[in-house]
Amino acid sequence: MAETSSDTNADTRADHTSVWLDRPRAPHPPLQEDRAYDVAVVGGGLTGLLTGLLVARSGLSVVVLEARQVADGATGNTTAKVSLLQGTKLSRALASSPPSAVRSYVEANREGQAWLARFCDDHGVATQTRPAYTFATTRLGEMRAQAELSTARLTGLDVSWETETELPFPVRGAVRLADQLQLHAMDLVDAIVSNLISEGGDLYERTRVVDVRRLDRGAEVVTETATVTARHVVLATNQPILLRHGFFAREKANRSYAAAFTSPWTPHGMYLSSDPTTQSLRSLPVPGGDELLLVGGYGHPTGRSRSPQRHLDRLVHWARSTFSGSSLTHTWSAQDQATATGLPYVGPMLPRDRTVLLATGFDKWGFTNAPAAALLLAKTILERTVGGEKPRWGGAFATWSPREVAGAPRTAVFNAEVGAQMAAGVAKRVAPGREALVCSHLQGVVRWNDAEQSWDCPLHGSRFTADGDVLDGPAICGLRKA
Repeated sequence: MAETSSDTNADTRADHTSVWLDRPRAPHPPLQEDRAYDVAVVGGGLTGLLTGLLVARSGLSVVVLEARQVADGATGNTTAKVSLLQGTKLSRALASSPPSAVRSYVEANREGQAWLARFCDDHGVATQTRPAYTFATTRLGEMRAQAELSTARLTGLDVSWETETELPFPVRGAVRLADQLQLHAMDLVDAIVSNLISEGGDLYERTRVVDVRRLDRGAEVVTETATVTARHVVLATNQPILLRHGFFAREKANRSYAAAFTSPWTPHGMYLSSDPTTQSLRSLPVPGGDELLLVGGYGHPTGRSRSPQRHLDRLVHWARSTFSGSSLTHTWSAQDQATATGLPYVGPMLPRDRTVLLATGFDKWGFTNAPAAALLLAKTILERTVGGEKPRWGGAFATWSPREVAGAPRTAVFNAEVGAQMAAGVAKRVAPGREALVCSHLQGVVRWNDAEQSWDCPLHGSRFTADGDVLDGPAICGLRKA
């Protein structure tokens, strides 16, 4: 099943392991026997681990189930910016959501950022306080940055417009927000895991969930090896893995790329461009007092690029030509979900039913959205057991709300794109002499990813190893032949 030929550039692909994950990691055992808990969390990224920790601190029994290793998904393949200025996120959200919802989104991220900062201070996780910038080098980028400036001010953020930056190239302007944070993703994850276990939570790796079955009271979480029963289930899997209720149709999966370099120049601030080609910059302190330069961007919808490697090559070429003397050390990529409304979905999978909850649609900003989501999920679970009110900003993350009507045109675009990909897949299946491989989710014909040596589905972003095993959902089963 593996692809046997590829024209990838080994120099720019390296071993495709993120700078965060390139370190020894303590393994956790797989689930081997049936168990019962108050809460079962599916997904061992930042959202799942933090939700598990908050629930464990309340005294409920909790388990976190991870299909691969902790942080193998978006959390371990991030740029780890903890910022309320998020490129052009706010102005894009305002196009599909009311101003009150966008203000609440900022309030949620502010609370998530503050919680994470306190956790890092309390547990010795190093952070660096840096200004964040949304910068533009093109006319279109400048228009987008100006729109973000206006929207950010509308939400109460103390932003300013700058015409000069430290960047070694000219800009047309930049939005600046002081006192944001950056950190090392796995330093944070390791501290959360340690606290989760010390609070009595259980964590199992290499434990893939294949179904969640609703019971009269609670639910069964079915894995490949055993079954967990729980009063509440949280799906923290980036994109929900259950086919029912159609959340996959309200989102779009995107992959983006990153690379680390030794470089004579590194930025003090954290930067993200508003230009048509996105470029992200930050520094990473390393032992000995030096810093690495982290460069990201050059994304595309999952499974819809003929050569993802070319996106990575462009990123590396831009960095090398822009930052003289830079030398590549790591490359990696991540997958994120963008929702039709521009705001995340966090809460019940079904209206007014707290049995199965989910969190999705962070659109590359998980290091503020994940702690906010975990706070909301924990409050939702604990409301009936220990009391307390959910945060007032919770409506911005509603899984079912009237603002879905405003997002309907974008949902229609998402699904029209999926329809076009399905039609193209049908043509491939019927072509004489061609054997197609199809995704087990909705039978989309997958495409070879030459950057990551994987099979990627262009419909809803499921990904598979070269041998056909699941990497990313919503699929829960391996590849099939058409």
